[in-house]
Amino acid sequence: MSSVAPHASIPVGVLAERRPASNPWAEEVWSVRELLLDAPDLPAWTLLRQEGGRALFYAGQAEIKLFRTETANLRENLAADPPRIWVVLRPTAEPPGMALQLATADPGEAHLFADAGQYVLEALPMPEPIRAAIEAFVAAHHKEEPFLKRRRDRADPEALARRARVGTDFDG
Repeated sequence: MSSVAPHASIPVGVLAERRPASNPWAEEVWSVRELLLDAPDLPAWTLLRQEGGRALFYAGQAEIKLFRTETANLRENLAADPPRIWVVLRPTAEPPGMALQLATADPGEAHLFADAGQYVLEALPMPEPIRAAIEAFVAAHHKEEPFLKRRRDRADPEALARRARVGTDFDG
């Protein structure tokens, strides 16, 4: 989400599944099934398998971007049991109907997509090689920020007081 270039990134392949919905409000349901550490050399949205109304797609490659300013969020994720990678799919008009938006290890970034109802957001367990890479990144770049309590400005009781108009001459 940041316009700043990431300090590091980890490429992953993403497998997504489309299956028939079991409710009257949707025809199909999408889910992210797996992260691949070695992304295959396939075009995005290649159909891998289809059976019983279910279809498994190679959704494409995503980059897990790591920013030095987000190491506190990454540490929070690494402390979870288990740590997660969040993958976001967004609806599109082109077949098969979804596009790979991103993969992230930052829970704060994932939360941005949780509030928007049109996205498919899936949390998958973080593979061990990715965990090791993120732990090394955090160890190299995390700086503890001391908590600084902000001081509020003192209220000015005269700020909202009525004032006489200067330079106007009218009788109202």
